[in-house]
Amino acid sequence: MARCVHFMKGMKLAQLRRIPEAVTDAVRMRGTEAQDAPLAAPGGFSIRRRLWLAGGAAAFLVLLFAWLIHGWLATGQVISRDRLRIAAVSRGHFVRDVAADGTVVAAVSPTLFAIAPGTVTYLARAGDAVHKDQPLATLGSPELTNEFKREQATLDSLDAALAHQQIEIRRQMLTSKQQADLAEVTINAAERELKRSQWAWDQRAISERDYKRAIDDVSTARLNFDHARETADLERESLGLDLRTRRIERDRQALVVASLRQRVAELSVRSPVDGMVANLAQPQKTLVAANAPLLTVVDLAAFEIEFQVAESYAGAIKPGMAAEITLDGRTVPGTVTAISPEVRQSQVTGRVKFSGGQPRGLRQNERTAVRIVLDERDNVLKFERGSFIDETSRTVYVVRGGRAVRVPVTLGAASVSEIEALSGLAAGDQVVISDMRDANQAPAVAISR
Repeated sequence: MARCVHFMKGMKLAQLRRIPEAVTDAVRMRGTEAQDAPLAAPGGFSIRRRLWLAGGAAAFLVLLFAWLIHGWLATGQVISRDRLRIAAVSRGHFVRDVAADGTVVAAVSPTLFAIAPGTVTYLARAGDAVHKDQPLATLGSPELTNEFKREQATLDSLDAALAHQQIEIRRQMLTSKQQADLAEVTINAAERELKRSQWAWDQRAISERDYKRAIDDVSTARLNFDHARETADLERESLGLDLRTRRIERDRQALVVASLRQRVAELSVRSPVDGMVANLAQPQKTLVAANAPLLTVVDLAAFEIEFQVAESYAGAIKPGMAAEITLDGRTVPGTVTAISPEVRQSQVTGRVKFSGGQPRGLRQNERTAVRIVLDERDNVLKFERGSFIDETSRTVYVVRGGRAVRVPVTLGAASVSEIEALSGLAAGDQVVISDMRDANQAPAVAISR
């Protein structure tokens, strides 16, 4: 306080006496050293310890914050356990099968076609029960009928020509035989004349000239006989070939007539099986073209199951494989009979027939379920198949502690209820088989209680 009073007095004197600037500045910059009391400085070890503690606490907070951020980024989101379906991975017997929806169809349902252009007249209606060979419709075809009559007339003319040829052949053969017989008679006469000439020449009753002429007559007669006989043989062979040609022409025409007769008979459309008329393809009294469909007949005594599966199973399904058919809650055995080579809208169509006899009460177009066994193996690592997991999946979520971790896997064959695990999983793992699309392929998802 004394110094403050002294300072104040100095200020008043400066105002009165106008103290020089140098003195005034010296008074104004004076410090408080006289008021400060020196204290003992603390030890150096305490200061370093506090610095280390502060640095460690800061590092701990940074690591804790980083761990929380990493966990939040890795987890992404939280899913309730109640929303998840979890299946355990195990080893055991694996049955690879495929399930498909099927429809009861008639195994025999022929469609009848028009064999020629004509006017159709139906004798039955759709839904009528029919028996085999019953007339169902008639087809009026004047062109086919006229053609049949023309060809029949041609056949009749060929029959007449063949009969005439046979008569002519017999006549010519008789002529040839007659000439050969006459040549033989001539030989006999010449030989008798030679005997008389020989006796006369021995008696020197005739000249040598007459004797040699008799010898020449015998040689001439024998030569004529040989030529007549060979000519008759050649004539017989030639006539036989002519007759064969005429018969071939006649037989060919007979085949044409037989074919036309059958086609004319088919103008009366008959049922090929016992069954029911399914539909009429044309209106009554309509002029139809050749090969136009007329009607369809369904055999109600023979049914099969028509099914459709994804084209990925087309190569695995073979005719002869065992199948199970579910009808109204009952299961009956079946056998795959055919699989179509054609793919339509990513589906392949197949047929299954009943193995142990056809059940009673089947109705066409009735809905069924078909299960086809493709393969059976033991000691297979497998788990329950979910709606969103198939053999094309590359990752699955595995429950580990309180999280579901996305794990890369290799899946094998899939059945209706199970799927094979080739790699990435072990027996006892808990796999999430429910829909995990909301996780957006996050590496891990937290599971809440």
